[in-house]
Amino acid sequence: MNDEREPLLRAEVNSDEASIDQALRPDSLDDFVGQERVKDQLFTLLQAAKNRESSADHILLSGPPGLGKTTLAMIVAREMGANIRITSGPAIHHAGDLASILSSLEEGEILFIDEIHRVARPAEEMLYLAMEDFRVDVIVGKGAGATAIPLEIPRFTLIGATTRAGLLTGPLRDRFGFTAHLDFYEPDYLAKIVVRSADLLNITIAKEAIDEVALRSRGTPRIANRLLRRVRDYSQVHSKGQVGMDEARSALTMYEVDQRGLDRLDRAVLTALIVNFAGGPIGLSTLALSVGEESETVESVCEPFLIRQGLMARTPRGRVATELGWSHLGHQPPERTLF
Repeated sequence: MNDEREPLLRAEVNSDEASIDQALRPDSLDDFVGQERVKDQLFTLLQAAKNRESSADHILLSGPPGLGKTTLAMIVAREMGANIRITSGPAIHHAGDLASILSSLEEGEILFIDEIHRVARPAEEMLYLAMEDFRVDVIVGKGAGATAIPLEIPRFTLIGATTRAGLLTGPLRDRFGFTAHLDFYEPDYLAKIVVRSADLLNITIAKEAIDEVALRSRGTPRIANRLLRRVRDYSQVHSKGQVGMDEARSALTMYEVDQRGLDRLDRAVLTALIVNFAGGPIGLSTLALSVGEESETVESVCEPFLIRQGLMARTPRGRVATELGWSHLGHQPPERTLF
């Protein structure tokens, strides 16, 4: 009986989490907190397109995960009064996959491709023609007898999102009419996001607790909302549901998020660098092996935040711990530390 119900229960939990995430997404540019420069640019772009009664130019959004690229794509669709089709780069393996999507679009529809830098190269080349001339060439037949039949497609707006803009090819990047980079959030903006989310989730939380959650959120709204929900859980179990400074700090400590926002893996990487390798320099693969993680995980998840916090540095010889990194873990930095 339990074995039969377990998948259903898991699906219900995942659905509940997804519905919460969706409820916390802002519905308009006015509700979107932070990224003021990008918001102003997008507002002008969309308003001009509406005044011309035409589709907006293709949009490229880049930046680290969790800053609101998908949310902005949904807001663009709402502002333009258009439907949005959502897919991802890894899901487009062949040119035929992309052709089937493009041929089913309607006039003015939004096509959002997350992680667009991971689109297969043959599909990317098809995308060039679709973005510029709004047509795709369908290949019929094989070998010497193959012919290309041009297929007109409705005018649409492509919104691409990427966490690694450097991996985009030049021809693809140049075909976007508007590009924007989303920056990490300052604590003041994150505090506003926590206030808004707490109100939507009916969480009573003190001002000091809001600031504490914002400070430990790594400059990322997605993390701020996740930590807020975990603080809520802790307060419901261990107190009367009201979140004060003590509850917030106790919850974040229990979930292994320290004062700078480092989580368990961040501290494991920094500890290995300092304790196991005397602060470096050490290669990425060796450092990743020492904490039992893939090199890509350490490089893309931990390293950017540790470097941004000034706790680690990358040198031609390898990764090294900075003086601040030594001090953060309570170790005396050696005299030879150069960072």
